[in-house]
Amino acid sequence: MRIQTVFKAGNSNVVAIPKNLSEELQIKPGQKVRVEKSSDEDAIIIRKTANSKTAKTKPITKEFKNWLDKVLEEDKEILDELANR
Repeated sequence: MRIQTVFKAGNSNVVAIPKNLSEELQIKPGQKVRVEKSSDEDAIIIRKTANSKTAKTKPITKEFKNWLDKVLEEDKEILDELANR
């Protein structure tokens, strides 16, 4: 266990992840992580996010496709104008 100091960066409070721990967990600079409050509300949990190559996506539902088709048709003129700018 290592004690870290919380410091200010802009509007956020920041805690550094020790090098040996980030290497062990394969967390690299610039990588996105999820920050959550633990269920006992006394701890912060940092989880690696899924790699975009391995992230599972949900199939598009027929309801969503119908909604999207409707929106694209209703706003066709506006979208064409924006595309031409």
